[in-house]
Amino acid sequence: MNHPVSDNFKINDPKVIRAWAFYDWANSAFALVITTAIFPAYYLAITNDVIEVFGLQVSNSALYAFTITVAYIILTLVSPLLSGIADYSGKKKQFLLFFTLLGSFSCIGLFFFQGMEQISLGILLFLLGLIGFAGGLVFYNAFLPEIASPDQYDRVSAKGFSLGFLGSLILLSFCLIMIQKPGYFGMDEGTTLPVRLSFVIVGGWWLIFSLRSLSKLPDNNRRASYENPFKNGINEFLKVWKSSRQYPELYKFLFSFFTYSAGVQTILYMAATFAEKELNFETSELIIVILCIQLLGIVGAYVASLCSTKWGNKVTLMFILFIWTIVCMVAYMTYIKSHFYFLAAAVGFVMGAVQSLSRSTYAKLIPKQTGDNTSYFSLYDILEKSAIILGTFIFGFLNQLTGSMRFSILFLSVIFVVSIILFSRIQIKNEA
Repeated sequence: MNHPVSDNFKINDPKVIRAWAFYDWANSAFALVITTAIFPAYYLAITNDVIEVFGLQVSNSALYAFTITVAYIILTLVSPLLSGIADYSGKKKQFLLFFTLLGSFSCIGLFFFQGMEQISLGILLFLLGLIGFAGGLVFYNAFLPEIASPDQYDRVSAKGFSLGFLGSLILLSFCLIMIQKPGYFGMDEGTTLPVRLSFVIVGGWWLIFSLRSLSKLPDNNRRASYENPFKNGINEFLKVWKSSRQYPELYKFLFSFFTYSAGVQTILYMAATFAEKELNFETSELIIVILCIQLLGIVGAYVASLCSTKWGNKVTLMFILFIWTIVCMVAYMTYIKSHFYFLAAAVGFVMGAVQSLSRSTYAKLIPKQTGDNTSYFSLYDILEKSAIILGTFIFGFLNQLTGSMRFSILFLSVIFVVSIILFSRIQIKNEA
C-alpha cells in the first residue's frame, strides 16, 4: 500500500532537496571525526594494549574492530524490522529523528571517556554512536525517491554526498586546529580536553543541523490505525524482499552492489591502517591523507553525476569500478609515501563517485509508486553492512595468513573485477 508524502508537498522543491542534502552535511562529521580521524587514535592512546573482556585478553585494536562488527550485526538484524514498521506506519521521519538523537547524544557523551576507568562507557557510547549513524542512513536514503523525480536522482544524491564531504572536512579542520593549538582556545597543552571537546562539537553539529534538516522534510500520510506493528513490520519487509525478486535488474544490481561494496567499504576502513603499517605514515601525514580523500570525494560525486547524464549510470559505474580495480593493483606495488598521496587522491575521487551514483542508481531501479521505499533501501543497507563484515573479515584473514596487507589489497582487486562482470549484465531503464 502506498504512503504518499503530505498533500502540500511539491516534488523537486529546492528547499526540501537542500534540507535533505544538509542531513548529510550534519551526520558525515561523525563518520570522519569519530570513526576515521580523531577517535581511533585517541582510543588507542588512552587504553591499555591488552584489555580483559569477559575473561578473555583482547588487544585494544581488536576490541575496537569487534565493536564495529557488533554494531553492524545489530543493525543488520534490526534494520529490516524497523524499516518495515516505518513503511507500514508512515513514520520514516520519526525513525530518522530517533537514530539522530541516539547517535548525536552518544557522541557528546564520549566527552566523559578519559581512560581505562571509563572503558566500558567509551565502548558502549561508540557502539551506540555507530548504530545511530548507520541506522539513520536507511531512512535518510529512502527519502530520495520521494523528494526528487528520477531524472534528478543523480544530481540530488551527489549534492548530499558533496555537502557531507565538505561539512565533515570543515569540522575536522576546526577540531584539528583546536587539538594542535589548544592555547588559541584558552586550554592547556598536554591534556585530553581539546580531543574530548571535539566529540561534543561533532555531536552538537550533528544534532543542530539534523533538526534543521528534519523540520523541512515532508511527512508521510499515515494509516489511521494498525495492530501489532512488529509483526506488520516484518511482513512489510518480507513482502518487499519477495517483490524485489520480480524485478530482475534490481535483483542483479543488489548482487553487484554487495560485491563491490565489500571492496569499497573495506578500503574506506583500512586505508589509514595500510598507510601506517605498510608505509610507516605518521599521524600528521595520515591527517593529510584523510583530508585529501574528503576533498576529492566532493569532486568525485559531482563528476559522477555529470558523467551519468552524458553516458548513463551503467557505463559510468562500470568505469568507476575499473578505476577501483587499478587502485588496488597500484596499492599492492606502492612502497613510497609520495606515491601513496596520489593513490589517496584517486581513492577519494572514486569513493565519492561510487557512493553517490550507487544510491541514485538503486533509486531508479526501485518500482515506482511502491510506497515501500524504506524497506527497499533497507535491503540496500543490509547488503552494504554485510559487505563490510565480509570484506573486513577476508582482509584480516589474508593479512593474518600472509603477514602483509598487500595481498589483502590485491584480493580486493579481484572483487572489483567480479563486480564489473556482474554489473555488465544489468540493463537500466532508458539506458542502452
